[in-house]
Amino acid sequence: MNTAHATSAIVPTYARANVAFERGEGCWLVSTEGERYLDFGAGIAVTSVGHAHPHLVEALTSQGSKLWHVSNLYQNPEGERFARRLVDATFADLAFFANSGAEANEAAVKMARRRQSIDGRPERYRTLTFEGAFHGRTLAMIAAGGQAKYLDGFGPKVDGFDQIPLTDLAAVEAAIGPGTGSIMIEPIQGEGGVRLVPPAFLRGLREICDRHGLVLIFDEVQTGVGRTGRFFAYEHCGVHPDILTSAKGIGGGFPMSACLATADAARGLTVGVHGTTFGGNPLAMAVGNATLDVILAPGFLERVARLGLDMRQRLAELKDRHGAVIEEVRGEGLLIGLKLKSPPANFAEEALKQKLLVIPAGDNVVRVLPPLVVTDEELAEGVRRLDAACAAVEERLMVAMN
Repeated sequence: MNTAHATSAIVPTYARANVAFERGEGCWLVSTEGERYLDFGAGIAVTSVGHAHPHLVEALTSQGSKLWHVSNLYQNPEGERFARRLVDATFADLAFFANSGAEANEAAVKMARRRQSIDGRPERYRTLTFEGAFHGRTLAMIAAGGQAKYLDGFGPKVDGFDQIPLTDLAAVEAAIGPGTGSIMIEPIQGEGGVRLVPPAFLRGLREICDRHGLVLIFDEVQTGVGRTGRFFAYEHCGVHPDILTSAKGIGGGFPMSACLATADAARGLTVGVHGTTFGGNPLAMAVGNATLDVILAPGFLERVARLGLDMRQRLAELKDRHGAVIEEVRGEGLLIGLKLKSPPANFAEEALKQKLLVIPAGDNVVRVLPPLVVTDEELAEGVRRLDAACAAVEERLMVAMN
């Protein structure tokens, strides 16, 4: 056994920054060296109500002292309450709980396929997805995303997914064949570079699905639970999907996810057809309910929308000052992307030197994802640190040119 301290025993699938954190509070993290960092990454849009939120800590410790897990073979009152609250706040009639975004997306695809099958159309198992999408890391979900960098080396691509260009309704119509049963899309592509999908395109997908008898799935793993200033991002476009997936912020940092659906879309998932060991256990449900207590409190989402608008305005001014670094400001609510003129990893490195955490994404974008409880003062401080990071990147560029 290798006992060398310099060698990690963790599979090296992450390019980790050389910093570790031992505690957090709100939008701040404290490193093992005792240094304070402003967290504008929120664990990749996960810590929606900040670190160590007192209400979530109380819910977790209270439930943890009573009951963690009993399996889905028995009644689950806390889960019933959580499902009812999600249903009452959305288009959905039913909820299925899992542990991650990829699992929720797998449930959504299975639900759509099963719905077509019980209606006598088992051949309609294929799902249309969109270029630049990211739906998770399972074998099926890397096939759904279709990106070569995630598919490489894992054998034949799982059958059943067809990628088409984003925001081209004519391409959608042309791609629909006798095997097409559903369409899956992120209302805003997060990992793909905070690419906003026009509301008119989402409305067009709804019309196409209704006309062709297809199931419409919205992947709101990153956009949901208040991140865009609405409870879910579909509320911005005036139509709703048949199935919606949620994870990341729904547990405020506790690993959990949900697949929400209309009764019609879910009617193929009957006893024994799908399941999960850990999904929806009492510990997760207690934390989920506590998260909803915060997110659905009167005025909370309106405040997120206001802060998001203010943040994007401040970042637009930053772009004007640092045009050599920032090409475009994108986003909705507190899901914000800075499209850069140099690799986002370099920018994230300079931000880290300013004790600020941001998240690289595709399309040369760095994501700015503060916890939804961020204050006006913390936003201003974050912009100040982003300003300093921009100046450092500019200095790098000048040195490289000389």
